[in-house]
Amino acid sequence: MIYIGLTLIGKHGREQMAEMQKVIDAEKSDLFDVLAHVAYALPTLTREERAANAKVEIAESNVMTLRVVAGQDSTRGDVRAFWRIAKDPFQEINVEKLQPLFETEAKKNSKLVVLVKIDRKAKYRYMVDIIDQLQFAELNRFSLAPLLPEEKKEVESL
Repeated sequence: MIYIGLTLIGKHGREQMAEMQKVIDAEKSDLFDVLAHVAYALPTLTREERAANAKVEIAESNVMTLRVVAGQDSTRGDVRAFWRIAKDPFQEINVEKLQPLFETEAKKNSKLVVLVKIDRKAKYRYMVDIIDQLQFAELNRFSLAPLLPEEKKEVESL
């Protein structure tokens, strides 16, 4: 049940709510925005605008970056992995042995977020293996992104 002003909107009030969305030109807005507009004269936002405005600030010291680079011979499927915390220098690690690293770093920092940047030429199974190792280490805050050419060059020389 939802109250708008002193009016109760129950299961039969959905039509009235939809009508109110039309009246205030907010058909693509969530219930929160419609109610905030009616109650407090706040501007309405569409779902897309609200999602675009939702930014999460993460301290650099809480970010582990993992870069996965495909080997020269992509038919073999070899990869090299490099990791660092914040702006520390990159260190090479065997991609099969990431779980102990994830566990150790997660114990040191409960706010750790892992940014995994994978070379598009790397075999798909490596991405799946890395996600598995993250989950086994109970690190559920991670992001996947493609490895940019300049990022690849930075670690290839190590």
